[in-house]
Amino acid sequence: MADRLYAGGEDYQKEFHPGDYLRTYYAFDSGPVAENEILKFNLENLFQTFSAGGVGGDVLIDIGSGPTVYQLLSACEAFREIIVTDYLEQNLRELQRWLSGEPGAYDWSPAVQSRWREKEARLRKAVTRLLQCDVTKPHPLEPAQVPPADCVLTLLALESACPDVAAYRAAVRALVGLLKPGGHLVAMAALRSQHYMVGAKKFFGLHLEKETVEQAVQEAGCQVLRCDHRRLSYSEACSINEGVCFVVARKGPAP
Repeated sequence: MADRLYAGGEDYQKEFHPGDYLRTYYAFDSGPVAENEILKFNLENLFQTFSAGGVGGDVLIDIGSGPTVYQLLSACEAFREIIVTDYLEQNLRELQRWLSGEPGAYDWSPAVQSRWREKEARLRKAVTRLLQCDVTKPHPLEPAQVPPADCVLTLLALESACPDVAAYRAAVRALVGLLKPGGHLVAMAALRSQHYMVGAKKFFGLHLEKETVEQAVQEAGCQVLRCDHRRLSYSEACSINEGVCFVVARKGPAP
């Protein structure tokens, strides 16, 4: 029911449906203008970061991938290995369907204007592991063992998983802990969020200010290199938020 607010844990496991989420936020040209504008914002920033900005290396860990791969289209050109993670088994199953090329898997080709088959093959080759994660834990990928990452990427994940700002700050610290010294944290957040819809179901969104995001990153031991803040909001039928920000930061050297 739309008047119930679902939040974390069993609510997500039982009530979150990847297909509803994909159809709501990633319908491309047939979807609402607001959702497409935010998708465009993300794709442009990801390209600027990984293809034009020179952030790259051996290992990238995507935290809270959800059922989507668009966030990895530029990253697969810059990293030898990509580890995708999510809290929900159903999202990991959706990702595995796409990686395996199963019939009926979601079509991400509209996100790439040309040479889609080459990009598709490159991304499938780059993704080496699918892991469960829980960003509310100090070690979000336990019990899996992963190498120190050159980059941790997280888009639109922490504000739906963290119940309050203290938990958000702790989650950012945990993600920075996955980075090697000098590695990059790349994050995108919806600001001043209240909730977002998945089908007819309403899910919690943590209220974050741009300054809160930057401060959490800095307190976790990173230097903010770039923060792209825009007054872009989702359509009210899909989500309540006021603005978005995309942050690129570098972890400091080991003490």
